Amino acid sequence: MNIKVPLNAVCPYFTMFPLGFPLQVLARATEAHEPVLDPFCGRGTTNLAARLREMPSTGIDTHPVAAAVAQAKLIATKPQAIATCLDEILGSEPECAMPRGPFWQLAFHQATLQDIARVRSALVRDASTPERRALQAVLLGALHGPLTKSSPSYLSNQCPRTYAPKPRYAVTYWQRHGLSAPPADIRTVVKRRAERYYTQVLPVPDGSRVLLADSRDPEVFRQLRDEQFGWIVTSPPYYGMRTYLPDQWLRLWLLGGPETVDYEQRVQVSHGSPEGFIQQLRDVWTNCASVCRPHARLVVRFGGFPQCRQDPMQLLRESLTGTGWRIQTRRDAGPAPAGRRQADHFGVTSTPRSEFDLWAVRST
Repeated sequence: MNIKVPLNAVCPYFTMFPLGFPLQVLARATEAHEPVLDPFCGRGTTNLAARLREMPSTGIDTHPVAAAVAQAKLIATKPQAIATCLDEILGSEPECAMPRGPFWQLAFHQATLQDIARVRSALVRDASTPERRALQAVLLGALHGPLTKSSPSYLSNQCPRTYAPKPRYAVTYWQRHGLSAPPADIRTVVKRRAERYYTQVLPVPDGSRVLLADSRDPEVFRQLRDEQFGWIVTSPPYYGMRTYLPDQWLRLWLLGGPETVDYEQRVQVSHGSPEGFIQQLRDVWTNCASVCRPHARLVVRFGGFPQCRQDPMQLLRESLTGTGWRIQTRRDAGPAPAGRRQADHFGVTSTPRSEFDLWAVRST
C-alpha cells in the first residue's frame, strides 16, 4: 500500500516500518473506532496509521525523541500557526548560553546555533500547545542533515538525517573535507517544513495519546485498563541494537538533554543476553494482554542484524510464551531497505536485513 502522508516524514528516524504496513493491518478491523496500541511506538507510524483509519491509539516509548515526534503526529494545527509560534519565541526569548567546543563551532553557523538555543530554551520550558509540539518536531527533523546546493534544508553542517554523528568523528570529517555550516535561517527552514508536513488536513480521533514511559512497567498499563485494545501493531528493538540514545544525542540535546553524547542505556531494553532480552519482551507482551479484549490481534514486525548469531524468530516466539498470546502465523516482510540510516552521507554503508511479521491472537 503506497499512501502519501507528508506528516509521517516530519523527523527522520532510523528504525521505522513503512506507513503502509500498519495501514494494511488496521484495514482488517471490523469494529469502528477500535482502539490501537503500540508499546514500542518509535516515531509514531502506527499512531498515524490509526489516525488515518479514525481509530484512537496509544503509543508508548522510553525514548524522548520518539515520544516527541509521535505526539506531533496526533495533533491538528496549521503551518501559519507554527510559523507564528516561532516568531513569538524569537521575538521574546533572550539570548542564552550556547554549547561550546570544536563540534559545536563546526556543526552549526553560530548565528543559527543561537537561534536554535533560544527556541530550545523556550520549548524545554513549555511545549504544551499543539503549535509548540509541532514546532518541536519540525526542528527535530531539521536539526541535522545533508548540505544542499540551494538554500539550506537543514540547520547543520554535512550530517546524516537519521542519526547524529559522534563529535570526534564529525570534526575530523568536516576538517578533512573543508566543510562548514551555512548560515541557515531558522524561520525559512521551519516555514518550508511546516507547510510540507502540516498543510494536509487529517482526522483527529478522540482519545489518542503518546506516553513517554516504559512498556515493561505494569504500572503504566494500570492507567490503560479501561481501554480494551483490539489491535497491537508494533516493532520492538532488534536484539543487539544498543545505540538508540547515543544515535539521537543531538535531538536529545534539543529536548533539554546534555550537550555531550550519553552512552548509558538506563531505561532502554537490555541486550546483555538473549535470556534477559526475551524476558523483557515477555513482560511487555504480558502487560499488553492485560489491557486487550479477548481475541485482540497482536502483529509484530521483527528481524535481526546479519552479524547477530541469534535467530530473531526464535527470540520472538520464546518471548510470547505464557503471555496470553497465541501465535497464528508468520509472514515474510522482505529485507529492510539498504541505506535506511542514511549512513552514506558520512561514507558508511548499511546492510539490509530480513524482516518478518508475526501474528498472534489474545487467548480467552
